[in-house]
Amino acid sequence: MVDHLVPPRHLGERAAEDVSGALRTFVRAAEATQASSGHHNRNHVLPLTEDVAALVGRAPGTSVIVRIKRSDALSVVIRTWREEGAILDAVHGVLPHAPECLLRTPGYAIHSYLEGVPLSTICGNGKPVDTLLVKALAELLARMAQVRRQALPPLPDSWPANHSDSQAFLRTLALRADEQIRKPNWDEFGGLFKALGISDDALLGLAAAVPAMTRRPYSLLHADLHRDNLIVSYGGDPPLICVDWELATYGDPLHDLATHLVRMHYPDHQWDEVIEAWAGAMRKYRPAAVKGLYKDLPHYVDFERAQSVYPDVMRAARSLQESFTQKGCDEATVEVRRALTAAAEPLRLRSTPTHGEIEGALIRWLASRSDRGGSGRHWLTDVSAWRPDRRMAENPRFPVSAVRAALLAEGAAPAHRVFKGTAHLNSVVWVRDVPHPVVVRRKLPDVTRREPSYLSEHAVLKAIQESGARVAAPQVLALGESYRDDAFTIHTYVGTSVDQPPSHPVNGLLPHEADALVDQLCELTRVDHRGLDPQAGDVEFYAWLKEQLVGLVRNLPRESLQLARTLGLPDERRLREILSRHRLSHRAAALLHGDLNPWNLVRRDDHRALTIIDWEMALVGDPLYDLVRHMHLTPTRPEIRDRMFRRWERNMPPQCSTDWRLDWPVYRWIEIIRSAYVDLDRLVTRTGLDAPNVRRAVDSYAETLAAATASLGLPASRTTNPYLALALTRSRS
Repeated sequence: MVDHLVPPRHLGERAAEDVSGALRTFVRAAEATQASSGHHNRNHVLPLTEDVAALVGRAPGTSVIVRIKRSDALSVVIRTWREEGAILDAVHGVLPHAPECLLRTPGYAIHSYLEGVPLSTICGNGKPVDTLLVKALAELLARMAQVRRQALPPLPDSWPANHSDSQAFLRTLALRADEQIRKPNWDEFGGLFKALGISDDALLGLAAAVPAMTRRPYSLLHADLHRDNLIVSYGGDPPLICVDWELATYGDPLHDLATHLVRMHYPDHQWDEVIEAWAGAMRKYRPAAVKGLYKDLPHYVDFERAQSVYPDVMRAARSLQESFTQKGCDEATVEVRRALTAAAEPLRLRSTPTHGEIEGALIRWLASRSDRGGSGRHWLTDVSAWRPDRRMAENPRFPVSAVRAALLAEGAAPAHRVFKGTAHLNSVVWVRDVPHPVVVRRKLPDVTRREPSYLSEHAVLKAIQESGARVAAPQVLALGESYRDDAFTIHTYVGTSVDQPPSHPVNGLLPHEADALVDQLCELTRVDHRGLDPQAGDVEFYAWLKEQLVGLVRNLPRESLQLARTLGLPDERRLREILSRHRLSHRAAALLHGDLNPWNLVRRDDHRALTIIDWEMALVGDPLYDLVRHMHLTPTRPEIRDRMFRRWERNMPPQCSTDWRLDWPVYRWIEIIRSAYVDLDRLVTRTGLDAPNVRRAVDSYAETLAAATASLGLPASRTTNPYLALALTRSRS
């Protein structure tokens, strides 16, 4: 241990054995005392023994703090420097009442003890702080600007070379948060974050989006100034002292203010007072630091809320591992939802998960670790239990034991095997004694789909399998409900590699893929659809489709309907009149997928080229409609479109392709009109915007709206405010 000792300068030569023995005895005594635990250290207060007092240059009996690093601490902070003692050495000349590092080793440090109590014990989070203390806090933050750069330890190589570049500093913070917080924890918590809607590149996206900012001179920043790290001194001179400097950094002073505002949990009404006090104090010491204050402070506040979601979620999950009760689960769920709500805008989260969705994700994460100790394990037997759906018999290739194993493995699925779509959370897992990976699919709660489902997906997939049709589709292995009636299905996984994300033809089909898709659509005519929809074929399909679209428009929310009218889209009555102008030829009915967008097509390495997934919108109707809707939802070059039509006409049974050349433009027309309403509603309600197919659709809404109104023969917009129409048609998710 003595090899790692950094003794005070006044200490002369001392026998290594004596130093080591005295310190070991002292630290053991510290460990036997009650500790106040921070996130990274356990702090023990005790008086110095004679041996250690001589070592650190203090009188025997003087109280000191032994700060022992926690071996179980999560990596949830951004560190600029490794040694807190070196920071304290630099600070002491400007803030003489700050703690002194008397001795440090890799495992612990001995600091001087400050007489006083943490601010949190006399003024808890959420309560307003006395005006005099606010001014004292502002003075503390401002005086840090007087610490000379030369007194501080060397900065990392990645630090901005220009020590007034605020934009570069904030970008550096975001990149270091990704490197030091997200990455070290991603193996353990990545699947949980993906289930909550946070992707692995969220912080990188934040870094890339940092706007131009006013230049401000860098200075020393505490970077963790909250109520537990502020000591109210007994003597009152000074009234407040900062402790815990291990997260200190060097950069834009606005970062320190933003971090302080968020972590102090001031009531909303006190933020302006704190900001004004900081600005007034800073003008005395570093006037240039106040430039651009009101314009740039929100960027740092957003960053603080964005990076905080990672430690907040991880600590909430870990708290359940340590002691699991329903009360604790409820509290953890509330905390995670608060953190996600705060981070939603800066991280560009498409939506905030519901309370039930968050609780389910935490429960599954915890259940997958149920053999790792902690209290409350008996309660988790209910979590891993499941109830089979009576509509589906047990699959002999995937028995009850395999289902339970899949559900337990679900919460431990790594991030690259968790996929969150428009309506489902999909987790790819391996199950012992099952030769292939499987995917556990759960419906996301409170998902509103304007386009209804007509058939049960498991029944559709079962009918395809039993028909012998050469259609590449997943197989259903199990169907049921797990903890708290959370419905799930388990399918065979259809990606080419379990450790690589599925590949989708997002930019359009290659020629051999176009051929394979057409062949599979033709094969669907072999499926006995009467068992799925006994009345199929008894009604004219186009007439039925028209009424479905009219009904969709009728049931849109009032806000969506109002904006649709503003942008020139007709109401349900007028829409029915326009759509009723067309009559289509009769073609024999067949099973249709109903939603052949690129993300429902998974590339594969054999002659079938594509697997078709997500059959929840399957229906029975005109086979021509499935092909045309696919071309509407997928970028399709003219030569690929002609190739598909030719192959479809050649291979489709004649009764299914009558007069297709006359009728396909009508289906194309009705799908453009449908998208104009559906995508506008998504923009208004912000529904499903985290799904890539939805994101692409709403990003091109201006073109969709123009095409729809033109095809309807209506003016593009009747709004008297052209800026409103412009904002809507250029909306981005």
